[in-house]
Amino acid sequence: MNVRLQLIELEDQKWFPHVIRQGMLDFLRFMISKLGAYKPALPLLQELLERTSQRHITDLCSGAGGGIEGVQQALSQRIGTTVRVTLTDLYPNLGAYRYLQQTSGGALDFIPEPIDATAVPESITGVRTIFSSFHHFPPPVAKAILQDAANNRSAIGVFEGASKSWLEVLVLWLFFPVVIVVVTPFIRPFKFSRLFFTYIIPLIPLGILWDGTVSLLRIYTPQMLHRMTKEINSPDYNWRTGKVGARLGKHVIYLIGYPVE
Repeated sequence: MNVRLQLIELEDQKWFPHVIRQGMLDFLRFMISKLGAYKPALPLLQELLERTSQRHITDLCSGAGGGIEGVQQALSQRIGTTVRVTLTDLYPNLGAYRYLQQTSGGALDFIPEPIDATAVPESITGVRTIFSSFHHFPPPVAKAILQDAANNRSAIGVFEGASKSWLEVLVLWLFFPVVIVVVTPFIRPFKFSRLFFTYIIPLIPLGILWDGTVSLLRIYTPQMLHRMTKEINSPDYNWRTGKVGARLGKHVIYLIGYPVE
């Protein structure tokens, strides 16, 4: 799928009900964590940490923190010391962040105030990451996020858990309705609103199917990301794009960038 369509995702809209948005993001976090979707990206994250001699990640556009707990644990094991992660978002999901902070024993923390990925305060340090969110941004905003990282000499890793294929669209529509119905009671933290808007008024499943389809159509291919980096003013800064992973559910499109010392 070499086309990118800037269609409308419901969760991006200010008018979209917050309770439905959070239900959708909680499902995404649950599935990414259970599938270990970002396991193929671990060597790339380790490279960014080691190249910059850091043990701290600032996650931008965190949503509900999908998969980040497993990433933090696996990175800490690979490196041999605790990697700390700070979650941030323009619309912070504080309930999910507090839950992750508690279950991680404090290895994951968060900033409760809104953080704009195009203008990250200089006081916020660490290797920047964006998981499953970069496709939300049209090219001018996406480039502004990369430019802000380059301006601050901050390493950044952008990761999308998909290979951008029509097969993934088919799997989404054929299997995810069943998956949503089965797994929803097991998503934590528990919320009655999530059950109500899944089984009584199924706005969360409908939102997941719509936004999931639009997300696949909006994801940037490695070639698109490579062209984008050519438009970033970033002297003494290395960019690399590509795709890792060998099977469905384990594909990751990535872009990494880091300053050259």
